[in-house]
Amino acid sequence: MRKLIDPDHLEISIARQCELLGLARSSWYYQAASETEENLSLLRLIDEEYTRHPFYGSRRMVVMMEREGCDVNRKRVQRLMGVLGIEAIYPKPRLTQDDKKHKKYPYLLKGVKIEHPDQVWSTDITYIRMNRGFVYLMAVIDWYSRYVLSWQLSNTLDVGFCLAGLDAALSVGQPKIFNTDQGCQFTCEDFTGRLKNREILISMDGKGRALDNIFVERLWRTVKYEEVYLKDYQTVQEVRKSLSAYFSFYNTERPHQSLSYLTPKAVYEKKRAQ
Repeated sequence: MRKLIDPDHLEISIARQCELLGLARSSWYYQAASETEENLSLLRLIDEEYTRHPFYGSRRMVVMMEREGCDVNRKRVQRLMGVLGIEAIYPKPRLTQDDKKHKKYPYLLKGVKIEHPDQVWSTDITYIRMNRGFVYLMAVIDWYSRYVLSWQLSNTLDVGFCLAGLDAALSVGQPKIFNTDQGCQFTCEDFTGRLKNREILISMDGKGRALDNIFVERLWRTVKYEEVYLKDYQTVQEVRKSLSAYFSFYNTERPHQSLSYLTPKAVYEKKRAQ
């Protein structure tokens, strides 16, 4: 991820740094998205429960929260799950018509053996809680090595930070296949156009099938249990600094059992060099 100089040691202004990096100055100064104190507490509960049990829908969430002494109804829980951008992982009946506003892309990875870096990349968005408010995190990951190629933060679900994350990842390499869910950030022409211009194949998860993007789901669980749930972030800058340190640790120091206890960066760079 492209980073600005620590504000306490500035020789170049924030405005100039943003200009040099091609970032909107608002992306540095933005505040965390906010809810009432009560809703923030409920969001934390929902996020933690979903991380443990991603198959919980709004009905089960209501039961769980009532057990915790929360006075909630299903409509409220559904709204808060919408804020988090989550839904239960299970096959659902087709109750809605196709969205004609964007092209549908098939899921290309069923039965595909992942054999080398840059064969498949994928991305997703998750919620990062703060002491007062929250931000959204997106990341791009290489399936073979689990290497996090880029990440970005935003206080909204607008496509801008997803495009910035994609551009940062493409400055590192290029995959054969790029997999996403069918969220509007990833189905818009600005996002898919960047992939098509590079002749990258586009793969999209089936509706209600988050496990089609299993490696990103595992990444979110790891990030939350090893970093987010252990912290009490006070500012967006603190989130950015702490996540920057964590992703550096994740990529270069943390051994992965599935990688024969090597690190993602070591596997990514070794295989690419062969």
